[in-house]
Amino acid sequence: MVQPLFLKPVFKERIWGGTALQDEFGYDIPNDHTGECWAISAHPNGPSIIVNGPYAGIALDELWRKHPELFGNPKEEVFPLLTKILDANMDLSVQVHPEDSYAKVHENGDLGKTECWYILDCKEGADMIFGHNAKTKEELIEQMNDGKWNELLRRVKIKPGDFFYVPSGTIHALCEGTLVLETQQSSDTTYRVYDYDRRDAEGNLRDLHLEKAIEVTTVPHQNAISTPRVIEHEEARVKTFVESEFFTVYKWDIHGKTSFSFEEQYLLFSVIKGEGSLLHNGKQYGLKKGTHFIIPAGFGEFELDGECEIIVSHA
Repeated sequence: MVQPLFLKPVFKERIWGGTALQDEFGYDIPNDHTGECWAISAHPNGPSIIVNGPYAGIALDELWRKHPELFGNPKEEVFPLLTKILDANMDLSVQVHPEDSYAKVHENGDLGKTECWYILDCKEGADMIFGHNAKTKEELIEQMNDGKWNELLRRVKIKPGDFFYVPSGTIHALCEGTLVLETQQSSDTTYRVYDYDRRDAEGNLRDLHLEKAIEVTTVPHQNAISTPRVIEHEEARVKTFVESEFFTVYKWDIHGKTSFSFEEQYLLFSVIKGEGSLLHNGKQYGLKKGTHFIIPAGFGEFELDGECEIIVSHA
């Protein structure tokens, strides 16, 4: 019998991390500089582990290889998506990611990295870096070399509930006091553009990757516009944030018992608020804030009940 696949997250220490993953979600984090929760991951740098059912103890990347039927017998060699929660206790480095064809050549066949952010929480008046003001590559290089970061970088005000689609080639950075759920291609490739001259625990400046960053940055900056759609379905409100070639991302607001049915598509779920339950084939599974799971292909009809908010995605 097909069951939902509940996952144990992987946590990453970051120079800019804090304790919000523990404070907000109750996770057992490794230290007070925990910046990332890799919640649904089959990336070799941090694969999630299945914690229930017949596949308990198996890593998601191994499950993808050995049981492709659970994912609709996909064509992709690697699990295509990665869901994270990021605690930007301090400013992240200004960075940019490559697209698929560049990463394949320059990053040992890795995927590129288009991503998107749902702002879970942020301090009042928070902003983020999203894009740049250079009109040409020459202007981009000149302003980088001259350290004219205030002139070059664009800042955007943010608030809880905002959604941003961040294509590869977009210069960006989350800023201090921001908690974000990120859906991205399964890649760990980041080109650091600027890091505020910060030093690591050993007193060393962190590496920058300016040559590659300049090669992959989209010039001039292009705003990625996504127009959300909302439908009411029984006791649920389903908002579609984005439908792209890489992923589709929704927010499901559950306000009582609601039935769904999916046969061909596997789905990724992250409960970001409230609690409830999933009912399937006479079995009930508890859901709470911070729960992450996958519904396999062929799952069929199920019900969600309770008062909760869930970010749902698929490739």
